Amino acid sequence: MHIHILGICGTFMGGVAALAREAGHKVTGCDAGVYPPMSEQLRALGIELIEGFGADQLALAPDMFVVGNVVSRARLTDGAPKFPLMEAILDAGLPYTSGPQWLAEHVLQGRHVLAVAGTHGKTTTTSMLAWILESAGITPGFLVGGVPLNFGISARLGAQAPGQPRPLFVIEADEYDTAFFDKRSKFVHYRPRTAVLNNLEFDHADIFDDLAAIERQFHHLLRTVPAAGRVVVNGLEESLARVLHQGCWSEVRSFGAAVSDFCAAGEPQAFDVLVQGQPQGRVVWSLTGVHNQLNALAAIAAAQHVGVPVAQAAQALAGFQNVRRRMELRGRVALPGGEVTVYDDFAHHPTAIRTTLDGLRRQLAAGQPTRILAVFEPRSNTMKLGTMKAQLPWALEPADLAFCHTGGLDWDAREALAPLGARAQTAPDIATLVRQVVQAAQPGDHIVCMSNGGFGGVHAKLLEELSKR
Repeated sequence: MHIHILGICGTFMGGVAALAREAGHKVTGCDAGVYPPMSEQLRALGIELIEGFGADQLALAPDMFVVGNVVSRARLTDGAPKFPLMEAILDAGLPYTSGPQWLAEHVLQGRHVLAVAGTHGKTTTTSMLAWILESAGITPGFLVGGVPLNFGISARLGAQAPGQPRPLFVIEADEYDTAFFDKRSKFVHYRPRTAVLNNLEFDHADIFDDLAAIERQFHHLLRTVPAAGRVVVNGLEESLARVLHQGCWSEVRSFGAAVSDFCAAGEPQAFDVLVQGQPQGRVVWSLTGVHNQLNALAAIAAAQHVGVPVAQAAQALAGFQNVRRRMELRGRVALPGGEVTVYDDFAHHPTAIRTTLDGLRRQLAAGQPTRILAVFEPRSNTMKLGTMKAQLPWALEPADLAFCHTGGLDWDAREALAPLGARAQTAPDIATLVRQVVQAAQPGDHIVCMSNGGFGGVHAKLLEELSKR
């Protein structure tokens, strides 16, 4: 089969492309501003990438067009379609489908799917779970919305392991809508036998009216889990309790709370895993933050469902290397009196910003006093709308200084950050932002750059300018 993917450079669609290529299909694709890291990964697989969404791509004559949710029926100011290829597909009556639908029908069918859902921590927990299974000799397939450092790729088909009735496939299960023609959440297509509900907060204000609307989608996911399946749920989340209250037909295992089936005893970097109050394993690793401790419990509980003992899963996490752009160290610059450290992190929701900074603060607390400089851009659709601007001072509170890139915002970031007083600065462009941060930086500082986009290459620019001091 020849498939042509519209919006191929997104992490999910790029993963679909990699899986299709590995399965022996011919794959081509297009996107606007074909961009790394996915473009590099796809070209390495021999996948032809086309810039833009021109209607002339009909000449490729694929068997199926696979449409990413970046594509819409939107029109430009002059009335021309923003995605002329999609309009041509519709006019010609050619076959098309969504990425999740194609994945469900051509990859996930017949597999034991382990799906990780939640507002935060999906990518990290999915990667943890895949690594636990890999360490147990299972060779799972996976599709992750990032690049796990343990694997170096975002997706693979995997293989059926001895003793497993079905091949295992671990997938990051996103609640965002499927496509412009299918407004269900992506994850309802996956039909997992093991479903992880990591947490649930309001997000995606561009498509959901309120938290209750997202809770309904999570309940639709529960409706697809068979009676022989397992739902792993965060016992600390009232929103998830409401989801379960709407009905659950599968085994439920909770984690996180003191009364949960799976809980932790100890600090996030070294803790015992208690199962129904009894210690069954110990995690000692390099990750920080209570959020990662909870991610670990979720992954361990999910792995147990497919036969991996808790002690073995906990031991495997000692070798877990996290995911690119999750507190990824980008470099250090030596200044007179000490080093300045620069990190890259994907945090783009107020809670994610807060937990990231809290985790770093907790890690640094044992050493000498150090400052944290938070450098961020409100880039997600929800943040651009200003829906959560009132939460930003709380989110940035653990930082000593905060620097906000305001380019493209329709709301006043300076006003929103006013409760932080002189601790917060705003900048209309990357050059100004870099200048502000470099002027403020002191020996020993830790600079955390947070965005769900490329952030204008701010990390490299900061390192370059700091090295000139």
